[in-house]
Amino acid sequence: MDTRLLEILVCPLCKGPLEHDRAAQELICHADKLAYPIRDGIPVMLANEARQTVEGTLVNPEGR
Repeated sequence: MDTRLLEILVCPLCKGPLEHDRAAQELICHADKLAYPIRDGIPVMLANEARQTVEGTLVNPEGR
């Protein structure tokens, strides 16, 4: 994943910073508790494709 691209990408929901998890190939938004997948080197920045990072706590990205 290109470092310059990582510097400009933000969470599509809260516009907050993202952390790159190289091992899991995900971009993590700690504010929304979501992890966006990176597939074939391309970040998938869709809320319905994101994984919740906190089990047992439902995060509804569509219902803000």
